[in-house]
Formats: sequence, structure tokens, C-alpha cells
Amino acid sequence: MRHGLFFPPFGELAEPSVVVRLAKEAEHHGWDGVFLWDHMIRRPEEPQVIADPWILLAALAASTKVLRLGTMITPLARRRPQKVARETVTLDHLSRGRLILGVGLGVNSGGELERFGECTDEPRRAAMLDEALDLLLTLWSGEEVHHRGVFFTADGVRFLPTPVQQPRIPVWGAAIGGRRHAGPLRRAARLDGLFPVDATIEQFRDMAEEVRALRGSLVGYELAVEVGPDADEATFADFEEAGATWIMHSFPVHTTAAEVGDLAERGPQASGGVG
Repeated sequence: MRHGLFFPPFGELAEPSVVVRLAKEAEHHGWDGVFLWDHMIRRPEEPQVIADPWILLAALAASTKVLRLGTMITPLARRRPQKVARETVTLDHLSRGRLILGVGLGVNSGGELERFGECTDEPRRAAMLDEALDLLLTLWSGEEVHHRGVFFTADGVRFLPTPVQQPRIPVWGAAIGGRRHAGPLRRAARLDGLFPVDATIEQFRDMAEEVRALRGSLVGYELAVEVGPDADEATFADFEEAGATWIMHSFPVHTTAAEVGDLAERGPQASGGVG
């Protein structure tokens, strides 16, 4: 089982030099990954200093050697798939094949969708997400793409280079624990991993079993689970028994660099993990 640090690039953690330092510490102390939230704005009572996660990931890719890196999660419905395709492949090359892309519907916290005129209707965003995913994966192939969908168009284009990672950059689908919507789990089942958000151990187990039933097997499939920074070894053992392959040590919206740095320096072993 692998262990990753998962935190918002807000406040002190919006400073690129700080995040680079923390990632280097995490790599030195045996962590397997660093993952960032992907947001534009936040509620008034939350931090208003926010960094772009993609620029930060580029800095981390150039400053580390073995850490897996990615966003958890990127709302593809508010992105252009062709732009995401270029960004992700470039980042995959810069990191020499260490990128993981987390995708989902996103949220309207602080009005970050409606205040920019983005779609707030969940079924429509889900349809946009699914079409964007199909186009993104096809653009990664390096083949000529002809796509005319409901939301996106790619008329006879070919994107090169292809990703370092083959057959593709790993994509994890997000799903909220306790929400019995079949769509997110069906989406995640056709991808490379599942990232349940705010899921209890019981909810995680049920979600993992549903994905297993949809796929027929979980061999080679990643199941990431979100836990607080103070989670103990017994919690990790329970999730590992339920099938987790990644423990995402998740920090809240109000987090200091010192709090992330303390856990990074202690390492996954000291935090109860198995490394």
C-alpha cells in the first residue's frame, strides 16, 4: 500500500517555493505521492490566496525524482479537454511518467462554477465530464481524432507526443461516499482507479465491491482512500483489508505549511503506515 500527502494549495501552501520544499521532504522521508486540490476560488471564510495546481505540479515534477504527482480532483466539465491533454502529456514527460490525473464533477463551493458562468446542473456536468474524458483519452493516443459531440469538437487533429506512461496516464475517478449515484462508480470502473471522497470504511468497502462487480476484477486497479492527518495504523489496516492500495493523508482547507511539513518529516512509517 502506498501513502500520499493530499492538501489544498491555499494560504501558505499557495507559495510555490514552500510546496516544492515540502515535496522534497516528503520524497526524502519515504512518501509515495503528493496530490493537490484543484479550485479557482473559495468561500469568503476560507483562504483567498490560491495557487494554480498545474503550475505547482510542474515545479514538483522538476524538483523530485520518484514521487507520484497529481490533482485530486480536476473538474473536467470546466476545462477544455484539448488544453488538459497538452498539459497532462507535457507534465508526464517532465515528471518522466509520474503523473496521476484525478477527475470528477467538482463543486460549486464559493460559487466557483456559477460566478464564472460555468454549468451548475449536475446531470449536464456529468455528461460533459464523460464526453471530455472520451476525447482526452483519444487525444492521448497519438492517432488522428475526429470528434463531434454534444459539448466538444476535435476535427481531424493529432496530438504528439504521446504520454510517457503507456497505455495511458492513469486516471482516477472521484465518487462521494454515501451518495448512491451509479454514474460516478460506473465512470471510475472504466478508468484506472477510484478516489472516494469522505467515505467511511463501510462505504469504501461497498464502493470497492461495486467497482469490482462492474470490472469483473480489481487486479491492477487503484483504490485510494482519504484519511485525516492523524489517522492511525489500525485505520490503515482496516482500509487495506477492504482493498485500498493508496492512503491519501488529507489536510483540511485551513492548513499551514508547518502541519504538512511535520507529517512529511515523520514519514508514512511514523504516521502508522507501512510505506
